[in-house]
Amino acid sequence: MDTARLAAVASPRRREILRLLWNQDLTAGAIRDALPDVTFGAVSLQLKVLLEAGLVECEADRQFRVYRIKREALGPVAPMLEQMWNDALWRLKLRAELAETRRGPRPTSRRRKKSNGV
Repeated sequence: MDTARLAAVASPRRREILRLLWNQDLTAGAIRDALPDVTFGAVSLQLKVLLEAGLVECEADRQFRVYRIKREALGPVAPMLEQMWNDALWRLKLRAELAETRRGPRPTSRRRKKSNGV
């Protein structure tokens, strides 16, 4: 595995995106919905890194882009990741890492308040 791929997998946020894609293809919006503490822009940046590293691929589906993991690109790291994702202690560690590495302002509520016409 080359250094770009290792660097991409080193990020807890990108590992979480890989976990989400492990068993199903998802749109960027669906990934964003699964990561409520992250903005859509942040998800897009993480997906760009994963694309450039060759760990995911993207296919257009009407107005959406659907992302799919390229397991073969992960090589010997794939079984290690899969084992980590099945480990409860690892999930707790991931939550702590994600909270610690979060940057920027906290996202606002996704629901917009409707104006009452005043």
